[in-house]
Order: sequence, then C-alpha cells, then structure tokens
Amino acid sequence: MNNTNSQLIPSPYEIESGRALPHSMTLSRITRPSLRPPGFGVRLCSAALVFCILLLTFTLPCLAANQSEIGIEKNIDVYGQKPIPVSISGFSGEALDALKFDLYVQGFSFVGSEATPQYLINGSANGNVQGRLVDALKKSAMFSKSYSGGSARRQIHAFADDIVSAITQSKGIAQTKIAFKNDTGPTSEIFIADFDGHNAQAVTKDSTIVAAPCWVPGRMALYYTSYKLNNPDIFYHDLSTGSRKAIANYSGLNTSAAVSPDGKRVAMILSKGGSPDVYVCDADGTNLKRLTNTREDESSPCWSPDGHWICFAAKIKERRSLCKIPASGGEVQRIPTTGVLNPTEPDWSPDGKTIVFTAMMGGFEVCTVPASGGQVTQLTAGEDPCWAPNSRTIIFARRTGGHRVLALIDERTKQSKDISRLPGSNSQPSWAR
Repeated sequence: MNNTNSQLIPSPYEIESGRALPHSMTLSRITRPSLRPPGFGVRLCSAALVFCILLLTFTLPCLAANQSEIGIEKNIDVYGQKPIPVSISGFSGEALDALKFDLYVQGFSFVGSEATPQYLINGSANGNVQGRLVDALKKSAMFSKSYSGGSARRQIHAFADDIVSAITQSKGIAQTKIAFKNDTGPTSEIFIADFDGHNAQAVTKDSTIVAAPCWVPGRMALYYTSYKLNNPDIFYHDLSTGSRKAIANYSGLNTSAAVSPDGKRVAMILSKGGSPDVYVCDADGTNLKRLTNTREDESSPCWSPDGHWICFAAKIKERRSLCKIPASGGEVQRIPTTGVLNPTEPDWSPDGKTIVFTAMMGGFEVCTVPASGGQVTQLTAGEDPCWAPNSRTIIFARRTGGHRVLALIDERTKQSKDISRLPGSNSQPSWAR
C-alpha cells in the first residue's frame, strides 16, 4: 500500500442526403426427378460412414498431439464496454458529486457496498481530502492519500485522477482545462474552464464575433479567430501574460487554427487564394504554405499525433468527405467513413487510433472512425467534438431549447453528462493536452 501526502466563422456548405437503393435477389430451388437406382442412397451412406470412422481413427491422435500449437485470436471491440463498478463511501455534497462526475465520464459506474463492486472508494472531505482505494476482489488496498492545497474541489479532482491511474494505468483528465465559445446574442467571447465547466473565465472581451479556440499543447496559450479588426483574423493569445497578436490577417477568411503536437506549426483555413483552403505556417505566422488548391471549400483541419498528417473536411464530387494530406505537402487522400454522410469537424485522438467527427444527416451526430478509415460508430447527437488527452472521453456541443450546451461522453461505455454551463450558447470546445 502506498501512503503519501500529497461562431466558427461559417463557410457555406450543403447538407446532402442520399439513400442506397436496396438490392433484391430471388433464390429458386430446382427439383429434378431422381435417376438413381433403388438402394443407391443407403449404400452410399454406409460407405461414407466407414470412411469417416477410418478418417477419425487416424487423425484424432494427430490433432491431440498438436493441440497446444493451435492459437485462437480474438478481436475485442472497445465499443459497448461495461463500466467499471465501484462503491463510494464517506463523501457527500459537492465532493461526492464532483468525484462521481469525474469517474462517470471516464467509464465508471456506482453500486452500493451490498452489491458486488470491483473497487471500494472511501474517504472524507473535511478540510483536506483523505482518499483510499481498495481492490474488493483481491481484498487489498491500492493506495491511501491525503490531499492539501487549493480548493476541496481541486483536491477531489486529484483524487479522481489517482483512482483512474491506479485502476486503468492511464492518466486521468479531472485536472485538465477546456476552452470554448460562448454566445450571448450578436457577439461571442472565448472562455476557459476546468474540464467539468467549473471556474469559467473570459479570455476575450472583444464585443464582436470570436470563435474557433485551439490550445497550444503544453502551454497556457490559445489561437482563435476574432473580428476585432473588422475581419476574421487568427490571433495568438498568451494566457499567462495576457498578450496577443494577429498571426493571420489576410484579406478574406482566416480561421480554424490547429496547432501541431510539438506546438511549432499551425494549420488553418484561409480564403486569400479565392476559396477556403488548408494552409500551414510556423507558430508565429511566418513561412506560410498552401496545402490544398481547390474550387470547393475545405474546413476544420486537425493534426495526427505524430505531426505527419493534417486531416480536414473537403468536398469531393459534391459530397463532403474526410481527407488527409501530408503536413509537408503532397497528395490529398480520402478517409472512408462507411455508414454515414457528410462528415466534417474531425479531431484525431492523441493515441493516433481514431478520428471523431460530426456527421450531417438531417441532424448532427458525433461519430468515430478508425484513423485509416472504415466502418463508422455513431455515438450520440451533437457536433463540434474534441478528444480528451485520454483518447476515450470526448467533449461536444448538443442542441437543446434553442441553445447549445457542452457535454462529455465516454467513447467506450457511451456514458454522457452535461458540464456546468454559462448563460447563452456554448460550443466549439477545445481540450488542453
């Protein structure tokens, strides 16, 4: 036991729909009169029986001798996984609510101690948080810790992260940050908050249209688009000092900044060449390079975690598709999204395995597809999806009552919760990684 102290600027596009016509096939069986002599079938069956007995006599010993060499390979689908059952005791009020929220959106469920929990969580939040985790099946303590410093809510987040790490061997997300756009009428501003929506703080006070925030990996800094200079320009904003500067203010549209995993380059959408295309530049806006050159509009670029590819939404033969292009330039490659139409707003998971995106098919659906393309999994109604650093929790916007609210969903169990919200509409989330 371990004891320690411790408005995206909208580009025009069509929402297309289509239905595959079903194929029909008629199977017919032709019966012909028998031309076999009487008793033929009985003699044939007897001969077959003798042959099978002889075959089994000689082959069974060989099969038994080689049984250890036979391997069975199973492909386990991560979707539809059952949540991990835990029992929580000793906490109440806000501390209990925060702890359950943190665990629920990372694939845990809650049962009483009289049921059969896999793990027991107990502790207290009287001043400093005390927390203990026990493996109920092995009947062994996994850790016991005391947390101090900051608010009780922050201590609970730290406790939740330790629980997730101990059980799943993956880093928790309870102490991460998000950025998003908040609309309160004709204007919008960029906010940052804890991942659960608490402690929201305004980043901009531009009193105009501000949109499309994107975190710089490993830094308290954002890129976003603002109309502050009467044109949709991309700004870099250092949150630690408050300083900001425009890094793309070309004539026309400058939007959808996406920062490379190493923080050194930025992909974006510019219309300076006539139509919205994908460009890439250095972090300060220099060394601009055009990657696509089409008459159609491209949108929503994002990076592969190795920094070699940029994924984006494009139009091919009048249908919207997901595509990728080498970050250094080259040929555009389509990413198949079997089962849905009009994919857009892609985001590549930090582990490189999956792309989450919005499918537009009458409504908006948050979906995932293997990074190489293939069969799509539809998760929930919503849009603007973005991965958490754990490559399993997704933040997205859903529409309700004429507004948009931000919500989290665990990709594997499909457990979903709304986060704490600001007045107005909240959308276009970005998760700090």
